[in-house]
Amino acid sequence: MAVTVSLVALFGLVLFFLLRSNTVGYGSAFIAAGFGFFLASTGAATPINNLANAVLDAIPNL
Repeated sequence: MAVTVSLVALFGLVLFFLLRSNTVGYGSAFIAAGFGFFLASTGAATPINNLANAVLDAIPNL
C-alpha cells in the first residue's frame, strides 16, 4: 500500500510539473488520468502492479 501511495504521489508531482511547464496540456492530462483510472479497473491492473513491485524490489539489488 505504501508503494502505491508513493507512486501516485510521484506521478502526480511529475504531472504537475509537466502541466506547469506547458509540456502537457490540460486536455492531455485529463485523458491520461482517465486512462489510468479505467485501466485500474481492468484485468491489466494486477500485472501492472506486479511489474511495479518487481522493479521496486530489484532496485536495491543493483
